[in-house]
Amino acid sequence: MTETVLTPPSERAARKGTPGEARPPRRSGRRRIALPYLLLLPALLLELLVHLVPMLMGITMSFRELTQFYIRNWSEAPWSGLDNFTVAIDFDAPVGQALFQSFLTTCLFTVLSVGLCWLLGTAAAVFLQENFRGRGFLRTLFLVPYALPVYAAVITWAFMFQRDNGMINHVLHDQLGIGDSPAFWLIGDNSFWALLVVSVWKGWPFAFLTVMAGLQNIPRDMYEAAALDGAGVWKQIRHITLPSLRPVNQVLVLVLFLWTFNDFNTPFVLFGKAAPEAADLISLHIYQSSFQTWNFGTGSAMSVLLLLFLLVVTGVYLLLTTRGRKATDA
Repeated sequence: MTETVLTPPSERAARKGTPGEARPPRRSGRRRIALPYLLLLPALLLELLVHLVPMLMGITMSFRELTQFYIRNWSEAPWSGLDNFTVAIDFDAPVGQALFQSFLTTCLFTVLSVGLCWLLGTAAAVFLQENFRGRGFLRTLFLVPYALPVYAAVITWAFMFQRDNGMINHVLHDQLGIGDSPAFWLIGDNSFWALLVVSVWKGWPFAFLTVMAGLQNIPRDMYEAAALDGAGVWKQIRHITLPSLRPVNQVLVLVLFLWTFNDFNTPFVLFGKAAPEAADLISLHIYQSSFQTWNFGTGSAMSVLLLLFLLVVTGVYLLLTTRGRKATDA
């Protein structure tokens, strides 16, 4: 006779596994999902206070007739609609002409600065890929301009560009005999080239660091195979290095463009509140239009126009580079 052993329901449930035991508790799952967002919350709040809130206030101010009479309580300034934008883009009027000239100067300055920074950074990174004695020292030396504080570096350059006792004129005129008399570097047409030199000196180490990091991902076997096939250094750079660095260069050029076009610290420290006409970048021009004429409505409108221009250029650039990357991959 066979005995039938009855198993209690609690034991059967323990053997099979209850639904509650098979799945993690809902509360712990929700906590795990919410934890990353809670950790990001302080950074998001700081970003909101530092960037987004002033940007929204600036956009609001661009639609108001905000002058020195309403600084104490700018919310009471009357609405002007698009009048501030009309004044800024009226190129037949003095305000519009000055803004357009500053815009052209900034475009030329940005193209030269970004191009030279990329060229010097790429050349230095490619040169330092080979192993030789003193390579580590040169890498450290090349990063010094990027590591120095902006204000300390630009003030040093301002002293070097002094006409009577600056080191630039001492070397060029006194020692090399270039020019009939020491040049004025911080006023006149030479101020543009002085600003360009400081900008390139300050920005090319970032390009060097970025390109050097990108070169680490290129296999050395490709260069060895190309050398065996008879390809020289220039052919290797043209057919291996530059195509492999295309994604890195696309991001690098965009970042350098935005930094250079919006650069305010360099011309402000180098020239003061009023830059020469040849070096009147649009960032400093907007500052002068706002804080020297006390017309914050027009200055805010110029800032909004600058923001729209940068957004359009960035969108078009990303669209073109994305299409070019897809076409290359296909």
